[in-house]
Amino acid sequence: MDSQTPNTSLQRLQNVEKRIVRVLELAGGVMDELCNPSGPGKEFLSSHCGEFMQLIKDIQVTLRDEIKSACEYRPFEKCDYISRISNEICCEKLEYVIAQLDGMKETIDEYHNAV
Repeated sequence: MDSQTPNTSLQRLQNVEKRIVRVLELAGGVMDELCNPSGPGKEFLSSHCGEFMQLIKDIQVTLRDEIKSACEYRPFEKCDYISRISNEICCEKLEYVIAQLDGMKETIDEYHNAV
């Protein structure tokens, strides 16, 4: 990894882009080496494949972290709209229940007065 830690999501994604370019360069180098008429160099292939795999792992980790942080980002987290609307709905329901109970009380009172 780099000695400097990128501090913004954009910087981290730009770093991933650079790693992807390097991965493609490594893959191209390995393909060229495999086409070598004298045969591929074992050390060359080993070092390039090792670097390739490490870069792929680094890319996966970085992208996984970026996706996770993007999923955790909630721009309206401090917005109270949902809670206000929920409270208003609850108040409306309570007013309806109270009206129904008042109607039931009137019916019971009328029944007792009639008896």
